[in-house]
Amino acid sequence: MKEFVEFELTKEFRDRFQLALDERDGNFIVESLIDVNPADITSLLYEFNSEESKYVLDLLPLETRSKIINDLDSDTRKKFLQIYGLTELTEIVNQLDSDDAADILNELPIKTSESIIAGLEVDLKVQVIDLLRYDANVAGGLMAKELIKARDNWTVVQCVEEIRKQAENVVKFYAVYVVDDHDKLLGRVALQKLILTDPKTIVKDIYDDDVVSVETHQEDTEVAEVMKKYDLESVPVVNVNGQLVGRITIDDVVDVITEQAEEERQIMSGITEDVEEDDTVWKNTRARLPWLLIGIFGGMLSARFMGFFEAELAKITAIAFFVPLIQATGGNVGIQSSSLVVQSLVNPSFVDEGLMKRLSKVFSVALLNGFFLSVLVLGATLLFFGNQQLSIVVSIALFGVVLFSSFVGTVTPLILNRLGFNPALASGPFITTMSDLLGLTTYFLTIHLLL
Repeated sequence: MKEFVEFELTKEFRDRFQLALDERDGNFIVESLIDVNPADITSLLYEFNSEESKYVLDLLPLETRSKIINDLDSDTRKKFLQIYGLTELTEIVNQLDSDDAADILNELPIKTSESIIAGLEVDLKVQVIDLLRYDANVAGGLMAKELIKARDNWTVVQCVEEIRKQAENVVKFYAVYVVDDHDKLLGRVALQKLILTDPKTIVKDIYDDDVVSVETHQEDTEVAEVMKKYDLESVPVVNVNGQLVGRITIDDVVDVITEQAEEERQIMSGITEDVEEDDTVWKNTRARLPWLLIGIFGGMLSARFMGFFEAELAKITAIAFFVPLIQATGGNVGIQSSSLVVQSLVNPSFVDEGLMKRLSKVFSVALLNGFFLSVLVLGATLLFFGNQQLSIVVSIALFGVVLFSSFVGTVTPLILNRLGFNPALASGPFITTMSDLLGLTTYFLTIHLLL
């Protein structure tokens, strides 16, 4: 296996590389990148435009070129491949594993994809056509067809010979999958066990039938959860008849987890679409505006609600000083509670614990937090305002805000999850707006009753 040099993208190197691009100094470019990991070259090319990046790639070996293009994120790759001709695209796709080839073909226009498929090597063509039947977000669309399997009636010698035949196509493998004459998955044999076992031993006598697998129709998030739960580096994929049709490796699952985390981060930030910083102004505006409008609507409701208590505000103007405190505390408590619940919902055992047990724990934490914060505010209010009655009322109101906001922050993501919505919705502007309204309601009702 080729060893790559450590690469660090500095401003000096970038400027020198840009100069080489401007002068079309191919020798410098090749010498600079020949021993660099393709993943590092991918990061470098994000610094340059499509034409410059294509010039660099054309100087590199085809295998390296294919790996770099495969490493690009989907949106960037889709734009970048538009400058490639049909012959070039076919050469690149022919170098890829079946799952990566199918991903790229799905990003291209149908006419272009069909022309590329016609020019693929026979084995890869069959595999890709099979994969294109599946949606991208299910196990069938995530799997690769390249794997090593053995019949249960083979000897260890036959199994090792099969490994040698397939080693060129299957770069990373940790076990041999065992199937019957109808390709039904029976189990797996670890490589270590194959090496240490007598060559004449029959595979059915040594394979482990306790094998975890996923079906082609399962969501990619389910696959990620299975691999995480059982600490798997790869997982076999079977069809509805239990026949082995492919495998999913950990690098594919990492992409799924990354995409899911990015999606939830954007939802929690109040962004309604999948956008990047370099997208158009209109697309960025469209993605951010809906939750900003909801926030403004919530703020207008808060202002209107405060108008109902003009008499109290006119009587004791100091009441208004504590509105930001109430809103900020309610919002923070709500986000803390909802974020913990959203994080915990990933764990299936959390769902099985029971609602009352969770709520009682949340209530206990809220009681302690509310008590400490109320005592702190009581002391500070007495110190700065010297009004004992006002200090007590503000502290009681704050205590109630902490309790109610904690409850709402806990229950909201659970309800959204039960209704089939993404619970991450409850961790951003949505819960902040709700907590603001709830906090003001609690605050002014307490003042109205006690002052």
